[in-house]
Amino acid sequence: MFVIALVPIVLGVLVGWGGFLGLREKLPRDRGAGVRTAATMRSEDAFRLGNKVAGLPTLAGAVIAVLAGAAALVMPTTSGLVLASVVGVLGMIALVAAGGVLGNRAAATVPEPEPARPAGCSGCACGTCGVFKKADTATA
Repeated sequence: MFVIALVPIVLGVLVGWGGFLGLREKLPRDRGAGVRTAATMRSEDAFRLGNKVAGLPTLAGAVIAVLAGAAALVMPTTSGLVLASVVGVLGMIALVAAGGVLGNRAAATVPEPEPARPAGCSGCACGTCGVFKKADTATA
């Protein structure tokens, strides 16, 4: 029964670490952690902003899970232990999902990054560069 109470504690610590790194804008983009939607993966700025916004709800969910696991450890009955553990994990999942939605919405507000211009080009002012003419007519 001790193991059941450890599940929300361990999950809470792992999720909390990800939330902490996202809040501090230190979450690496090349890993599998964080808010990973089309909006956040567009650019480095969008990824940082999305995970910073999602960091606080993620940390709150982690705290809920750890506290529920600690409460499960002191429950006098097995049903109380299981109930506290399940409620803690479900609360954590709900807050992490809400943080992901908020992070995605925040990342969607970041403007699309400009395409890289070829070296030696002065922004296609000469008219000989067809690379960006095609892109400009496609958006018009």
